[in-house]
Amino acid sequence: MPVSTRILLVSLLLSSGAIAQTLPFRNASLPQAERVNDLLSRLTLEEKVSLLGYRSKAVDRLSIPAYNWWNEALHGVARAGEATVFPQAIGMAATFDDRLLREAAGSISTEARAKYNLSTAAGRREQYMGLTFWSPNINIFRDPRWGRGQETYGEDPYLTATMGTAFIKGIQGDDARYLKASACAKHFAVHSGPEANRHTFDAIVDEKDLRETYLYSFKRLVDSGVESIMCAYNRVNGEPCCTGPTLLHRILHEEWHFKGHVVTDCGALDDIFTRHKVLPGPMETAAAAIKAGVNLDCSNVLQQDVIKAVDAGLLTKQQVDSALAPLIRTQLKLGFFDEKAAVPFSNYGADSVHTAGHIALARRLAAEGMVLLKNDRGVLPFRKDSLASLIIVGPNAFSFDALAGNYHGVSSPMVTFLEGLTTAAGPAVHVEYDQGCDYKDSIHFGGTWAASNCQATIAVIGLTPVMEGEEGDAFLAPHGGDRTDLSLPSAHIAYIKALRKAIHDKPLVVVVTAGSAVDLTPILPYADAILLAWYPGEQGGNALADIIFGKISPSGHLPVTFYRSLGDLPDYQDYSLKGRTYRYYGGPVQYPFGFGLSYTSFSYAWQKPPRQNITAKDTLSFSLTVSNTGNFDGDEVVQAYIQYPNGDRMPVRELKAFHRISVPAGQAQTLSLAIPMSELQKWDLAAGKWKLYKGDYKLILGSHSRDEKLTATFSVR
Repeated sequence: MPVSTRILLVSLLLSSGAIAQTLPFRNASLPQAERVNDLLSRLTLEEKVSLLGYRSKAVDRLSIPAYNWWNEALHGVARAGEATVFPQAIGMAATFDDRLLREAAGSISTEARAKYNLSTAAGRREQYMGLTFWSPNINIFRDPRWGRGQETYGEDPYLTATMGTAFIKGIQGDDARYLKASACAKHFAVHSGPEANRHTFDAIVDEKDLRETYLYSFKRLVDSGVESIMCAYNRVNGEPCCTGPTLLHRILHEEWHFKGHVVTDCGALDDIFTRHKVLPGPMETAAAAIKAGVNLDCSNVLQQDVIKAVDAGLLTKQQVDSALAPLIRTQLKLGFFDEKAAVPFSNYGADSVHTAGHIALARRLAAEGMVLLKNDRGVLPFRKDSLASLIIVGPNAFSFDALAGNYHGVSSPMVTFLEGLTTAAGPAVHVEYDQGCDYKDSIHFGGTWAASNCQATIAVIGLTPVMEGEEGDAFLAPHGGDRTDLSLPSAHIAYIKALRKAIHDKPLVVVVTAGSAVDLTPILPYADAILLAWYPGEQGGNALADIIFGKISPSGHLPVTFYRSLGDLPDYQDYSLKGRTYRYYGGPVQYPFGFGLSYTSFSYAWQKPPRQNITAKDTLSFSLTVSNTGNFDGDEVVQAYIQYPNGDRMPVRELKAFHRISVPAGQAQTLSLAIPMSELQKWDLAAGKWKLYKGDYKLILGSHSRDEKLTATFSVR
């Protein structure tokens, strides 16, 4: 090519780029709709379709760079290098502290902006380095076998919705014009196992369970402005979640008026014609997805087959525009087409990642989420001034995985339980460590003799996210990521027994890591104290030490029921709520939903009970005094449950308000709570709508779902 020709081409490219910078879709002073329409008018059909996949193509002539929409932030910026690793979602749910979760999510989006700024400044457009996060997971943890339950906020719709709302508000920020980052509520809907056949599974559920349980949190997050929804792999009542008319078209868009964008789970469209086999091929699936309301495909189906569908008359060009428009709106809200100076987050850099404040927040969340399940003889907390020697044992004491959970980031340092406890004990205390056992050998153990020579033993045992999690990731899980029982590893049970035999009556504290309910019955007779640590993130070791040595009182509460055995539950594939979760199971349990011990004790007294007669337009308002009657400063989580009038399929009781409150030892605090009566509506199957049933209700205040510290009755007439 002659030099003059090359110069002409370069000049044309430069001039087109300069022109592109002045086009209306880049003019921040114009209304959003005008900017969207302008960009749509300039894109060819081929360019539009190239933007419908998660690996969005560059449009060089308009100076639009490539963008990868797939990013994760379940409990910190994930899979993207250095970032603060917060506790796994189930552990954050155990805090019952939505205000602290919102703060943590705000720090996550701060780090996300910083990493995005740094990577794009270097000319990189990497996966996991963007601003569109496919978090949180707000599916209902209806069965403890589900490996991905650790990603959720537990089994209760109200807790899930409240924590999920806090998370998305922290992620998306509160700027009036720009999103700090984009959050995504997943997986829509009725999606909580089995993992092994999630690509073919058909969840059968009636409208009552669908509305009251499986869609409740999604509706709350939509009302709170979540930017994105991810449709799930499975079918619901025969309809694929990503192409069926009921969930996406009728409920999400027509009924709820959702204004954000819908992304498919990865490969979900391929499943529809290759595994569910409800449509003949990719072209028909692409057309059905666009018509149902899908905007973005986490695969290649839309990018490869939408034009074919248009040519075949299955789609119109206007429908393609309608699919792309929400994606453009999201990008405008993120400031992708605006001058950097106009976007308030453009100056975040390396000094905004893994800051001292974020680390402290991770430590506090981890500590607030740890649940004390047993503390016989008040063995905890240990007093450092009277502790001469300590041994820390167990295969999870020095484990990265036991801290990180799944969908995790990486950080340096990750403070293991061994490291946190050793540092807190200090150089004047004789501390030893032994792995003690593995996950399978129930005969050969280490550390028992050393434990017999120490004043106290802390054993860290349990599960890791390779034993429970997502299909493919949890490669040691027995059933495609799921669990087939509630048991601890048999080697761990045998080891705890061996430790008890060796140390006689010396204190034995067992710390259990897990993302779900476990059967603790086999170790209960041998452990003086049991603390559930979940997967507590990078500060797990320091948080555990804060509790063990009494710097803080434990205050976590279970966001799931600990059943005695799987025999107490219906079949795993049965999505009916009958006999599931504390809301519909009234039988004996190991530990009830909401349970958690403290180093101190609390009493409640009415400050102002609710009115006895309530109408549908009212709010159920009440206040109480919470007194710390023990010797430790502590946090109490006041939980408000409702018992409904007798009626078909009413819950046993149901959480409808909660609040974490700090009360110094010997002092009291007053707390006011309010429950809108709309929260007490139930789905009327016959009428196909919500209904507030008349009759006598009972308000129950306590520390867990089977505790009744205060009660009051009221009537709806």
